[in-house]
Amino acid sequence: MSALRYLAAIALIATAASAQNLPEAPNSRVVDNKFITLAFLSTATSFSDSYTTTWARENWLAGKTGVCNIEKESAYLYGTHPTPGRAYAVAAGKSVTSALASYYLRKHHSRLWSLPLVVNATFGMQGTAQNMVMCN
Repeated sequence: MSALRYLAAIALIATAASAQNLPEAPNSRVVDNKFITLAFLSTATSFSDSYTTTWARENWLAGKTGVCNIEKESAYLYGTHPTPGRAYAVAAGKSVTSALASYYLRKHHSRLWSLPLVVNATFGMQGTAQNMVMCN
């Protein structure tokens, strides 16, 4: 029995030694600093847009006029008077979807892997800016 353990140990050491000499797998760097940074920016702008979208409901509840008090641009997503829960659920859905799409594209070596994250970030920045101008 000790001979079997000895052979198993040798096989384990030989496997580990040969694995150290293998080239890096092409999919091992899917999530790197660039991916994480873009995903963070995409998520931050998406949640910023959703946060400022809730100002329409606050304005409506306060009876304010002259500022936005209903959601017009994305009412199909947020509803006319967006609640914080729904607004943040939309932000989470957009963020997760764009991150998964980018991950898939990058894993399959597409040069357009960053496009879903950049598009989500762009829409988030546009929505935030518009809400700050119109609803604040």
